[in-house]
Amino acid sequence: MPSIIETITNKQKKHQVVDVKSGDTVKVHQKIREGSKERIQIFEGLVIRTDRKGSLTSSITVRRISSGVGVEKSYMLHSPLVMKIEVTKRSKVRRNYLTYMRARSGKSARLSGQDFDKGAVNEIAEDPAIAAAEAEMKANAEAEHEAEAAEKAKAEAENEAKVEEALKSHDDVKAE
Repeated sequence: MPSIIETITNKQKKHQVVDVKSGDTVKVHQKIREGSKERIQIFEGLVIRTDRKGSLTSSITVRRISSGVGVEKSYMLHSPLVMKIEVTKRSKVRRNYLTYMRARSGKSARLSGQDFDKGAVNEIAEDPAIAAAEAEMKANAEAEHEAEAAEKAKAEAENEAKVEEALKSHDDVKAE
């Protein structure tokens, strides 16, 4: 029987996350809230550290050079603010924590590329329960839309009938 802590952490975990390794170049899609507006911001860079892979608190540190200044951001993989992580390039490295990359720039900062199946790495299988709920929501929305369209058509038909009746009575008044 799982403990209470395990039960709670399993509820908070995402169904499945992308397998990210140190040395990967990734695009992290993060939800940003500014006032009442929300938008998705993409941060692309090199993963220099991965921590606690199988845990709820698993995180990655992504580094990029922006305007000549090194910028590092840490992301919790199971955070609801991290919408998507996309691996664009995979490099061959022998360490988990690539701190030496901070001191390098130019050609010395290049890592040797490694072939990988981009589609298979970035593919996330959907939870069947979530997929079923989304399909049901979509079907309900389509049914509501059809009902609204039927009501609108009925109202238009009634208006046309009233207009024709008014024109007929107007023509009758003119004839007298």
